Amino acid sequence: MLSKTLEKELSAYRIGEKVKELRAKRGLRLVELGSHTGLSAAMLSKIERGKLVPTLPTLMRIALVFSVGLDYFFTDQANRHAFAVTRKGDRVRLPAALDKKVVPYDFESLDYEALEPKLNAFRAEFKEVSDPPTHVHTGVEFIYLVSGKLELTWHGEKHELQAGDSVYFDSTISHGYRRIGKEECIGVVVTLPNT
Repeated sequence: MLSKTLEKELSAYRIGEKVKELRAKRGLRLVELGSHTGLSAAMLSKIERGKLVPTLPTLMRIALVFSVGLDYFFTDQANRHAFAVTRKGDRVRLPAALDKKVVPYDFESLDYEALEPKLNAFRAEFKEVSDPPTHVHTGVEFIYLVSGKLELTWHGEKHELQAGDSVYFDSTISHGYRRIGKEECIGVVVTLPNT
């Protein structure tokens, strides 16, 4: 239980409001954010309403989904800058839990260190799955395939991409991915939410 003094000091950071703003910008429902973080929608709702102060590990799980650092929640907006270097050794690999039964790819944020990025960039390692789940999100998406072969399903149609190919598409339309063959399939994925 937090003392009134700690509650007052922590409330000044507006952590819950910032989580809600990030979720709204990305167009995610609480349940969808929960599937990406492994946290319950009820817990996330309490955090957003300021009824629960998240632990740092919990806040880090939320931050990773939105490609922001913990400092996003604690830094004065006036001191934020649009420059960041993300070192290969500092990236964290996460499964894309679009569906809890099937994980079509693992990803690493390439812009994790950037505060309030205008776009999100990921390194994705696509997996060979028999029935890839599809999903939608706001904005547009761009994929540059670095290695391997990828089957992209978009709007019900299948498109095969090979190393060196790229694709740009409206991500509000249902889409999904799966690796073709045994060769490692790596891509750089950039998403840009509607602004």
